Amino acid sequence: MTAELFPDDATRIVPARRLTGRVSRVLAAMGEDFATTQVDDLPFTFDGIPGDVHAGTTRRSGGREPWYPRGTEMRNERQLSVLAADELEEVARLMEIDRLLPEWIGANLVLEGLPRLSMIPPRTRLVFENGAVLRVDGQNAPCRSAGKGIAAHFPEREGLDLLFPKVAKRLRGLVAWVEKPGVVTPGETVIANMPEQWIYEE
Repeated sequence: MTAELFPDDATRIVPARRLTGRVSRVLAAMGEDFATTQVDDLPFTFDGIPGDVHAGTTRRSGGREPWYPRGTEMRNERQLSVLAADELEEVARLMEIDRLLPEWIGANLVLEGLPRLSMIPPRTRLVFENGAVLRVDGQNAPCRSAGKGIAAHFPEREGLDLLFPKVAKRLRGLVAWVEKPGVVTPGETVIANMPEQWIYEE
């Protein structure tokens, strides 16, 4: 019975692995808007980035959580937005604009050297050289609000707010929460400790 229920080749397991990258920029949203500005360093507490618009142990549910009534208090797994420089360049190319700055779409961290950052799986630990650790929740789905942040810089172009969600899928980076507090600075090394991966099928 066990052999039938759990054949050896039923699930392909991708072993855990480690990748090394570098912190390029650190940013924070210290106002009421999600747009960020560059800072010298980024302190992490268990609530996220102190003073940042997305800080907090909990948050209110919105359109991304249709299984809850809007405004339900829930765990904040979206404390930080993590983006990749090469993916930003690719989204800009697809949108046919000459640049896409991470602060326009609320980035807190811009990383380099981690290929296909947006495809890094949930539960990955991002371990920073100075000791801080983030836990990846998953991909950050592109939305029209971020698209409006881009469109504001190209008033001569119509429809960029709607184009962004279409072309930036799986290129929008990751959302993460603080597992171990610390301070992150530009130039430091980050190691992505990825867990085993598999596709669940019945």
